[in-house]
Amino acid sequence: MKRAMSSKERVLTALARQEPDRIPINYFANAGIDSRLRRHFGLADGDDEGLMKALGVDFRGAGAGYVGPKLHPDVPDRVVTDWGIRMRWIEHPTGGYWDYCDFPLKDAGLDIIRNWPMPSPDAHDYSGIAAACRANSGYCVVAGGAGEGDIINSTGMIRGMEQVLVDLLTDDEACLCYIDRKIGIQLEVMRRTLEAARGGIDLLWLGEDLGTQIGPLISLELFRRHIRPRHQKFVDLAKSFGIPAIIHSCGSSSWAFDDFIEMGIAAVDTLQPEAANMAPEYLKKRYGRRLAFHGCISTAGPMAFGTVEQAVADARRIMETMMPGGGYLFSPTHAIQDNSPTENVLAIYEAAAKYGVYA
Repeated sequence: MKRAMSSKERVLTALARQEPDRIPINYFANAGIDSRLRRHFGLADGDDEGLMKALGVDFRGAGAGYVGPKLHPDVPDRVVTDWGIRMRWIEHPTGGYWDYCDFPLKDAGLDIIRNWPMPSPDAHDYSGIAAACRANSGYCVVAGGAGEGDIINSTGMIRGMEQVLVDLLTDDEACLCYIDRKIGIQLEVMRRTLEAARGGIDLLWLGEDLGTQIGPLISLELFRRHIRPRHQKFVDLAKSFGIPAIIHSCGSSSWAFDDFIEMGIAAVDTLQPEAANMAPEYLKKRYGRRLAFHGCISTAGPMAFGTVEQAVADARRIMETMMPGGGYLFSPTHAIQDNSPTENVLAIYEAAAKYGVYA
């Protein structure tokens, strides 16, 4: 047995593609799953920290929330974000989700977008970041997330996905203005967040969904023209603070991994095993010496639709493929959906703790 590591040591060792004492563990899930798991563990409503500890999660987050004035008017039957994005609640047999709608900037030109209210970096609260980092100093403290630096998805939320893809292909001036305004704000908020943390943040997380289930969402040329240069700013910021960067990307995205490596990205998140060219065996063989992997436990596979035994067997297969030599971090590919049986979710985390140990 290797010596027991702290969560921080464990994650950073895995990100460096070395073998820790056990695989690091992470958790993302819908609110319905959270509630069911808290009830199972006898935790109070809202006790997220207790749930993280019960599941053995090695990550914690730190960030600066927006505390400025209200920027956009309320809309009936909608939630309106600080960016002006609108969402409506859609129910389904096992729960529900917030769906992006209305797309208020779909047909907006340059003048409207230049004057669209956005949350200023000056109107974020950085005062509690250092204390939060100290309180979680034994964990890997993360800044950012899947929406950090995200271009296609987040712009699609307010302009419409089809319109954004057309805009990127045609170099639409209005859309690129929106993207650069948003990226500029996120980058400055992140810079101030890292400064306020005083060395307490260990990992910068950014994201961009680049694939469908069957292939790339955009061409490599388009990625290099519009996505890579903007993401490089976040990777370079992470480097300037001496921390690694990880990128979230859904779907068939391995076609961009060589570029990720050139950019200096340390790890890739999501890794949907059912998508084209995303099988764990393929990823480990081709990229395992150059990238760390976070995810690969499908939220649309045995965990959701199989028996406990099938869910555990799938998790074990992923671990046995990804663990050798280090560089693997156990996590669901997305937020675990409400259709996943509670016993399956519990079983895969128990399997990670039992079978994810390095000799």
